[in-house]
Amino acid sequence: MALANATGRRELWLVRHGETPASVGRTLAGWADVPLTERGEEQARALEPVLSGERFDGVWSSDLRRAVTTARLAWGEPRQDARLREMSFGDLEGVRYPTMEARWQEGLARFEGFEAPGGESFAALRARVLSFVDELPPGRHLLFTHGGVVRLLSREVGEDYFVTTGTLLVVDWDERRLVSRRDGEGEASRGLPVPASVEGGR
Repeated sequence: MALANATGRRELWLVRHGETPASVGRTLAGWADVPLTERGEEQARALEPVLSGERFDGVWSSDLRRAVTTARLAWGEPRQDARLREMSFGDLEGVRYPTMEARWQEGLARFEGFEAPGGESFAALRARVLSFVDELPPGRHLLFTHGGVVRLLSREVGEDYFVTTGTLLVVDWDERRLVSRRDGEGEASRGLPVPASVEGGR
């Protein structure tokens, strides 16, 4: 039994999927079902030795193939749930971040209060992701998901990270605390700010 289960807490291991053509091109993918690149598959495989010695009470992924493929290469077959999808960017999907209007760039950087034209709002994203997390029983849960979802959940524990592809964050959900961070080697898509350093070696 995982320690988190024994203590009645939920520990979330959050993995952002591996590199995709969209992340390389700094393009908004959202709900577009883009594949991993060859390098993205390598990033996923690099997580396998990190995860192989761990025990999980649940292994989940978004139903988009970049997350599912990352899960299969890093761990095995996940349970898929559409609530773990990236934000729907609506009319902005397929648009490169550098060519986007300044108001949309600023909205994405701010994140909270953002609403994609023809797509999803931050509030709607938060509601669907938290509906998934709230249903999880005590224990350790491995989630293969997307940059926006990882950033949302990191904000819920007092951090604010838009992580690179292949990154792993571990959070104690019930204590709202970041436990550890393992950065991937991918580029953070959309050009959003990533903290230059993390205190305490996290």
